[in-house]
Amino acid sequence: MKTHGELKGFWETRLNADWTESGVGYAALGRAFNVWMYRVRAEVFDREVATIPLHLPDARVLDIGSGTGFYIRRWRGLGVKSIVGCDLTHAAVERLRGRFPDVTFHELDIAEPGDTLEPGSFDAVSAMDMLFHITDDARYRAALRSVAAALRPGGIFVLSENFLHRPEQRGDHQVNHTLEWITEALDEAGFDVMRRMPMLVLMNAQVDAHPVWRRLWGGFLRAVTVSERTGFVAGSLLHPLERRLVRLLRESPTTELMICRRR
Repeated sequence: MKTHGELKGFWETRLNADWTESGVGYAALGRAFNVWMYRVRAEVFDREVATIPLHLPDARVLDIGSGTGFYIRRWRGLGVKSIVGCDLTHAAVERLRGRFPDVTFHELDIAEPGDTLEPGSFDAVSAMDMLFHITDDARYRAALRSVAAALRPGGIFVLSENFLHRPEQRGDHQVNHTLEWITEALDEAGFDVMRRMPMLVLMNAQVDAHPVWRRLWGGFLRAVTVSERTGFVAGSLLHPLERRLVRLLRESPTTELMICRRR
């Protein structure tokens, strides 16, 4: 397992070199394909978050792992005026401050935020596509406790994860936990799960599928995204199907969105 310092260095280097959708997304598939993928993510996020029991224009929101600011834009589009962002990396935070001069950004590790975040001061928190990059289980649980501490009682936690039904998968820069493990960790941190739904189905690594299908589909995606031009075409063709699938299916072999409430 990589040390925390090594992981931070990895993300500093990656985001400094590629501060785009591919830098924060599935880098091997290129930027053009990732842009189409993020359009689906945006649609699911907007649809589901718009239904949470908060008056969003008056809500105070914290976005964790802000990256390029994709979900800062999503919250703004939903009418939220008071947003705080944070990221582990200096590379992201400095650029985010330039891109969103009216938003406060902190460079911090959510597993050890210190006294930067005022306890109980947020109505909603989002942590999108970042928790599975915390490869130390103790730090993952600490991150959830930090989220709970930042939220007011009854506050909403929006996260995306892979929620495996298959055995856990561990790598140097990503750990895919089981649905059971994640929901137990959320419960331990003081959260009740409200709902879970697909965020992507075919346009991402099939981490919760049969290994044969995972290899075949992964090879197909890499083949059709061999260049930015072919990636754009592949993304444009898969996009309408993906939009339909995330609405029709209840389970996904890849990234899902979950909405929780702090007890």
